[in-house]
Amino acid sequence: MSEFDYDLFVIGAGSGGVRASRVASSHGAKVAVAEEYRIGGTCVIRGCVPKKLLVYASMFAEELNHAEQMGWTIDEAKFDWKRLRDHVNGDVDRLNGLYTNTLENHNVERILERATVTGPNSVKLASGREVTAKYILVAVGAWPYMPDVPGVEHCISSNEVFHLDEQPKRLIVVGAGYIAMEFAGIFNALGSHVTVVNRTQTILRGYDEGVTDRLLSIATARGIDFRMDSSLVSVEKQDDGSLLVDIGGPQKLEADQVLIATGRVPKTEGLGLENAGIQLGPKGEVPVDEKNATTCESIYAVGDVTDRIQLTPVAIREGQAFADRVFGKIDRAVDYDNVPAAVFSQPPLGCVGLTESQAREKFGSVKVYSSDFRPMKNIFSHTPERGLYRMITDADSGKILGIHMIGPESPEILQLAAVAIKGGLTKEDFDATVAVHPSMSEELVLLK
Repeated sequence: MSEFDYDLFVIGAGSGGVRASRVASSHGAKVAVAEEYRIGGTCVIRGCVPKKLLVYASMFAEELNHAEQMGWTIDEAKFDWKRLRDHVNGDVDRLNGLYTNTLENHNVERILERATVTGPNSVKLASGREVTAKYILVAVGAWPYMPDVPGVEHCISSNEVFHLDEQPKRLIVVGAGYIAMEFAGIFNALGSHVTVVNRTQTILRGYDEGVTDRLLSIATARGIDFRMDSSLVSVEKQDDGSLLVDIGGPQKLEADQVLIATGRVPKTEGLGLENAGIQLGPKGEVPVDEKNATTCESIYAVGDVTDRIQLTPVAIREGQAFADRVFGKIDRAVDYDNVPAAVFSQPPLGCVGLTESQAREKFGSVKVYSSDFRPMKNIFSHTPERGLYRMITDADSGKILGIHMIGPESPEILQLAAVAIKGGLTKEDFDATVAVHPSMSEELVLLK
């Protein structure tokens, strides 16, 4: 008989926690996972999946603008926010059920309660029951950051945006990272008047400046109002329910909703890790080594809670590697170089590898190739929006260091480009590849 109740106890049933749970169980471990909300985590329940469904829905507005030029007459087209909202949330319910079934089919015990760490091998549940485990995996993810300003209680985060009773006619988005730019694009396309409040002059900090400058230009042309070098000072709810928003300028703005999208912080408050001798990082993150081990030898952490790379596929790989290594005796590691990323703005961005400035800092001499083109589908548009692809290479070897693109379907095209970079290909290898014509992806092998 084991001296512990479980071989593995996982706190958090998001992407990383679910993967680690089922893989550990498949290796013969007795596993339980505690989740205080719903199975599936941020990505499935209140993040990338429902958000992208909103993106797809909002893109119909642009397609309808193209329709007349394509010979279509669409009379009395109208949009129903509640119908879209309910359909999206219905799909979230479906996915929650699928993730639940995955755990059940792999004999993972589900405990729908909050769990806190009480020691190196013990966890206390909200019901008061205490259980023990040989290993504990922390996979609680991250949570939207909400600033400490007067009236912030009248604002919403990305958690609540999927459940709005009404589509806001006037929406203020605070922040200009990927979450902010995605929701700004969604509601702008759906007909809301969107104002983006950003504390600097730069949107999507850390992404290639060439493609972010292009996005800023296109978003502005589409009617998004950018208030740069501004910060949220206060929010006041007026008698008619609208919001009066102070962003530090001479005039206050009026809005129906204020969406705070200024980043996410690890959800470790009250988790009790100090009871196992684990000291959190400056942002509340759980410090881990290359094997996702903490300073307590029985406790590991994966995913956004480590604040390493906050991406679902990274959390999944970390969960898989942890379970294989600890329970399957498979020495598996996660490679964090050249992790591709997408921003589902309108139009979307796809990026992998180093930006031009990062490459110059690291390698010194680099060569940049680019294609500035009008996508064929935009020929039917009333606006002359152009796509931009940029390839960063080492000037001496020609090895590709980064690819950055903005334009329709960029994330779909990026995946294979990321494989090429991961494989160490050069610009010459791309040049030697026959183009797929007519397509946007052919621009990657025609860069000058």
